[in-house]
This record gives sequence, structure tokens and C-alpha cells, in this order.
Amino acid sequence: MKFVPLLHCRDMREAVDFYTRVLGFEIYEGDTPEDVVVDLHRGGAVLQLSTIDGTPEISVNVIVDDVDTVWAELLSRGFLPPDRPESPVHRGPLDQTWGSREFYIDDPDGNTLRFRSWPK
Repeated sequence: MKFVPLLHCRDMREAVDFYTRVLGFEIYEGDTPEDVVVDLHRGGAVLQLSTIDGTPEISVNVIVDDVDTVWAELLSRGFLPPDRPESPVHRGPLDQTWGSREFYIDDPDGNTLRFRSWPK
């Protein structure tokens, strides 16, 4: 079984740019930023973007081997962490009390990606 999240976006071009340029996803062959639904993939991860009215914003857990490596990669791609004093986990990797290490990123449409890894 595999889950493929469907994320709402207001502007498909902006969303595709964020997910491909910043997060390193690739568009499936045949899809374009002009489509109302776009499928993206990176390694074993798959997600869909939709501009169809009624698609809700959601949070997605993104399980990775090493959160700090992914964080460094995003920074190297030009990602700027937001100044959110109320949410330290949006500003960089944080060890959570439940044992995982996490950081959060909000995409341009308010969907939250929760990158997580566990100590080995």
C-alpha cells in the first residue's frame, strides 16, 4: 500500500516551481504546470498538486533518512526559513520529545510538509 497526498494550490506554476526547484521533485512525463492536477516524484515519494476548488490544505509527514542532510540541501537550493518565533520547528531541525528529529516547511499554499527522521 502506498499513500499519495493530494495538495491544494492556488497557482500551479508557483507550486510546481517550489516543489521542483526548492524540494527537488520532478514532474511526471506528460504533466505540465498548465494542468489542473500535476503528479510529482522524488525517489519513492509521490504527490499530486491540484488547483481544483475544494481541495483542502493538509499536512504531510515526509519520512527521510537524515533530516539534517535534507535541511542543508534545501538551504543550498535557496530556501529561506521563515521568522516564526511561535514555531521553532519551522526554523530548522529540532529533536522532538517523542524521539524523532523534524522540521516543517509550508508551501506557497499553506500545506505543511513535516520532514522527520529517527535516530539510528
